[in-house]
Amino acid sequence: MYSIDRALVLGAGGLVGTAWMAGVACGLRRKGVDLGGADLTVGTSAGAITAALLATGQDPDRLATPVRPADSNSIPPRVDGRRLGEAFAVLGDAGSNPAEAWRRVGQIALVAETGPEQAHVARMGAMVGVDQWPDRKLLITAMDAETGEPAVFDRSSGAPLPNAVAASTAFPGIYPPITINGRRYMDGSLRSATNAGLAAGAGTLLVVDPQAHLFPGDLHKELMAAGAHTVVTIEPDPASIRAFGSDLNDRTTWEPAYQAGLRQAADAAERLCSIWKAGFVTD
Repeated sequence: MYSIDRALVLGAGGLVGTAWMAGVACGLRRKGVDLGGADLTVGTSAGAITAALLATGQDPDRLATPVRPADSNSIPPRVDGRRLGEAFAVLGDAGSNPAEAWRRVGQIALVAETGPEQAHVARMGAMVGVDQWPDRKLLITAMDAETGEPAVFDRSSGAPLPNAVAASTAFPGIYPPITINGRRYMDGSLRSATNAGLAAGAGTLLVVDPQAHLFPGDLHKELMAAGAHTVVTIEPDPASIRAFGSDLNDRTTWEPAYQAGLRQAADAAERLCSIWKAGFVTD
């Protein structure tokens, strides 16, 4: 028997990807496919937000419009364009030594002027909507900003859920690394856009990847690593890609991206209806 019946993996994709994935999840739910019923949910970067919302049993429709902290004095995000450019340059030249590139990007993240950590935690807390981890198995990915090593947070990690999500979404130059248990962590997508390998052993694996059209080879590698019996992917179709625009962190395209996800869910539901409800179990 497979160790995990149904696994859900939600990938990176900026603010726009968050909105699109929420739209997909909401549209599927309206068609009778509840992604919140996964036995394992893995969230990376933008996917960490939607993963936390689904695993805690909330309605993804709450992300139909951007959610901001209730505190009227909350500090807006502050992008350090210089450091962001440096991070992309290092990643683009990673070559045969990605581990060294991740360490260098971590150094960039630690000196970038992107505002206080707590402001980003508050932003993610408003989007996630709850502080407590769910009983269902939820894994949130990140990377140690000092060592470049991968990190995976769950309910035994000693971090409130919004802090783990904030760490997973802390892309260098856009958001500050987040301190958890004395270490500082940055965006989990720097190593892998989906981290689908964490769902190894699943009978049925559903991967929702907002950036699959940008990095198609990466998704294939991750799916091979997961080795699930039944694999279904949901990737942006041409209409969704047009709705995304050129900047995945452009808040003005949030609602068009959400509506694009809703629309795509109608077709995806036909593929998922039988296998997701039943899961896959074998001796």
